[in-house]
Amino acid sequence: MNLIDFGFQRSNLFQHMPLFDEISYVGCNEDKVRQYKVIREEQPCTLLVLNFVRGDEKILWEAVEDFIKRSTISATSSVRGVYIFDLLTIDIHKEIKTFKHAQLSTLIINESAKLAAGKTRMVKYSSVYALFHKTVDYDWGKITFKTAVDVFKDSPDYLDLLIRQILRNFIFASEPVILLLNDLSQNPIFDSQNETQQSRLKKVIVDLIPNSIEFIPEIYIQDKNGARELLSGSALK
Repeated sequence: MNLIDFGFQRSNLFQHMPLFDEISYVGCNEDKVRQYKVIREEQPCTLLVLNFVRGDEKILWEAVEDFIKRSTISATSSVRGVYIFDLLTIDIHKEIKTFKHAQLSTLIINESAKLAAGKTRMVKYSSVYALFHKTVDYDWGKITFKTAVDVFKDSPDYLDLLIRQILRNFIFASEPVILLLNDLSQNPIFDSQNETQQSRLKKVIVDLIPNSIEFIPEIYIQDKNGARELLSGSALK
């Protein structure tokens, strides 16, 4: 299932990223890192994505998360079968002001009628992009809501530790690895004026180079101010 066909590359997740030719979803691990298989210029790559928010803004994410839950709960009585609604990305700062859960509920109900057991569709509402999967047919309805947003509890100085943790199993990858840290915070964690943070981030890159057999991982940090690719130091607007 090529998610580009459903407009996923136009989501807030990819607004500053280089274009891909194909994006397929693989899954999510226990650290809330989502994995995609992407094709870029005929080269298969592993794309790792972590949506995260700083600890003191957790309440904002929880409010938006509650909006989506209310939509799935409201839709449950009108669907038939067991479903999983897996939220891939959302612009929390936009939706905290404009979200209408009844509209999403109606969309979920309409999409459920098009799904056969074992099939998956992309649900798009405003900035919401979610995979909607029907597991089995029943004459009653159940919708399980899933999402993956990490809460960054450390000092911004230690953003590098997050990168090291995610990439620890991909140092010797046989194909290019792209890591996208998508910061949902209103007050972004990446700070070009934070000398300690920037020094530690540079050391991450230096340490990756001798340990990478063929492909050095590409690391992007994205927030409301744009995105940066750490190896080259280039900014993407």
